[in-house]
Amino acid sequence: MDDKQESVRLIEEIGYGSREAFDRFYEMFIPFVFQIAYQITGDRLEAEDVCHDVFLEVYQKSEQYNASKGSVKAWLAVKTRSRSLDRLRKKKGLLVDRLELFLTREASDAELHVLSHIEKEIVSEALKHLPQDQQKVIYGCYFEGMTQREMASEMNRPLGSIKSMIRYGLNNLRKQKGLLHWTGSSGGEK
Repeated sequence: MDDKQESVRLIEEIGYGSREAFDRFYEMFIPFVFQIAYQITGDRLEAEDVCHDVFLEVYQKSEQYNASKGSVKAWLAVKTRSRSLDRLRKKKGLLVDRLELFLTREASDAELHVLSHIEKEIVSEALKHLPQDQQKVIYGCYFEGMTQREMASEMNRPLGSIKSMIRYGLNNLRKQKGLLHWTGSSGGEK
């Protein structure tokens, strides 16, 4: 049994109340969840608190996982990202989305950051639902690390048009619940 199959099996067993399954699941995924939480929060204690929140939610609401929507790892990545951003918003009031910062940087900025495989998987799936021009500029910036100026030159469009396509594309991505939240609303979740 590979890790993907085992993680799905463990989620099912957690749903039936298995403490052993939860312990094994926690051991499998704590490094992954902590890494995401730490990258977003930049604080070890905050990241540990996020991990606690994520795994508590997994234990209490394992039925929220839906294999048809993606892997367990992607589900955990979305939960972790969401909980991490929630914590930052509470601490800082207003937080600019990291993807938007990444996409709107100018060529003179410092070297491009490499985004995690899970973030790429989530965005890649969401991109399929955007108009072709928006897909192209976001894909170029996000996956290929191109600057806005490079995209303008490649597409033979004004820089302002590229910036608009990115802005509209990001707004369209935000509208897709699958990118920001794994499941529909339940209780106090947004």
